[in-house]
Amino acid sequence: MVEAAVAIGVFSLLSLAIGWIVIISSRTNSTVSDQLRSQGDMRRTLREVVDTVRKAETSSLGAYPLAVAGSYELAVYANIDGDSLKERVRFWLDGRTLKRGLTEPAGNPLGYSGAESVVELAHDVINQEQSTPLFLYFDESYTGTQAALAQPVSSTAVRLIKMQLDLERDPAKSPVPLHGESLVQIRNTKNN
Repeated sequence: MVEAAVAIGVFSLLSLAIGWIVIISSRTNSTVSDQLRSQGDMRRTLREVVDTVRKAETSSLGAYPLAVAGSYELAVYANIDGDSLKERVRFWLDGRTLKRGLTEPAGNPLGYSGAESVVELAHDVINQEQSTPLFLYFDESYTGTQAALAQPVSSTAVRLIKMQLDLERDPAKSPVPLHGESLVQIRNTKNN
């Protein structure tokens, strides 16, 4: 009888230990999966914004390549679909979601007043919560150490745009917010 009680006790302890390991592993796996998803979102988003800004050029109506230069909103004109017209591409933060809007020029005379098609690029963006601008703007004299241009920014002065993106799915779980940034020059505004 004593041997059976000892065996049941040992079995119970082993079962508890194995259960505890499974629970901890599951929580860790969830956190790692969230971080990997955030890293993927960040890479895709930074790549898309950089590629679009590099392609920015004078609009199909003759407007300057940079339409909006805000701390949490950026709009440029770029030919991203390979036709002969330049689309208005807008990136903005809506709560914790970074969105991209695309407006095709249409009508006679041409205009950008049509419906904007919107897609979500990244979720769990915490830039506004941390008062960290999503976009910073620099003029032609930027060498790497100057401060960004003060808001409101004159669009025609901008030559470089820095995007800084902070993502955090669950502040209670993730170790630290994921931070990524990229600096891109608007090619069609170069002076050299």
